[in-house]
Amino acid sequence: MELRHLQHFVAVAEDQHFTRAAERLLVSQSGLSASIRALERELQTPLFVRTTRRVTLTPAGRALLGEAERILAQVRSAHEAVAAVQGVLRGTLAIGSEQCVAGLHVAGLLAAFRRQHPDVEICLRQAGSAALAEEVAAGRLDLAFAVRAAQEDTDQLRVVPLSSEPMTVLCHRSHRLAAAGAAVTPEDLAGEVFVDFHPDWGPRRTTDAAFAEAGLRRNVTLEVNDVHSLLDLVDENLGVAVVPQHFRHKRPALTALPVKGTGEAVYETVALLPPPQATSPAARALMSLLEA
Repeated sequence: MELRHLQHFVAVAEDQHFTRAAERLLVSQSGLSASIRALERELQTPLFVRTTRRVTLTPAGRALLGEAERILAQVRSAHEAVAAVQGVLRGTLAIGSEQCVAGLHVAGLLAAFRRQHPDVEICLRQAGSAALAEEVAAGRLDLAFAVRAAQEDTDQLRVVPLSSEPMTVLCHRSHRLAAAGAAVTPEDLAGEVFVDFHPDWGPRRTTDAAFAEAGLRRNVTLEVNDVHSLLDLVDENLGVAVVPQHFRHKRPALTALPVKGTGEAVYETVALLPPPQATSPAARALMSLLEA
């Protein structure tokens, strides 16, 4: 099995099309097809189901994809490690982040990194914490800034705590909770309509866990994928939101109330990284800026 076979396999899996993958790799379609056939012969199983419009992975192909991505990520890390020993940091820093993570200014951090390492290309992907954890474990991201939920250290993922803060209820100033002006428990919110993020986002997972611990269910009828939409809906008194404390500064007109009775439920920002031996020099350099 050659590295180029794995590179070709991953490209076809991503594009779901031989022609597009060949164009991206700058190889002939016949050469790409031959490379995939050689890999299938060696593994003695088909990796793709081919149709006239696209190709999809077989169960064996899905099993190979994660391993192939990790192998290629480790090869890239090896090349970059050698360059770093020679005093030059090059390559790509593939980073992921949730929106508005607590205690961290991602744009400023990346700007500082670029000033120190101008030869490294920065690629940023924004997504929910669950998806980011999968991307780092698969080797598609060098690291990610996310929110701790159920993530713990595994053979493929390290979780490094960065900061934490309590959760806060945001509501319209005319809402009954604003009039009371007191700390809020999950029981106080029973029957409310909630505005929240999609289920794999950190704030949503933190709040869901707190309500599950209290034995309560929430009625999340207004789901959004960005902070400003969430604040707009609360500002129109269409629902309430349980969010990290720092969100209150983004819309001062809303009433912010502390949350109590949620046990250990806090919004904890973490860095997600591969195991030390698989962590790229660029990722280590970025983390060193956080420690400075």
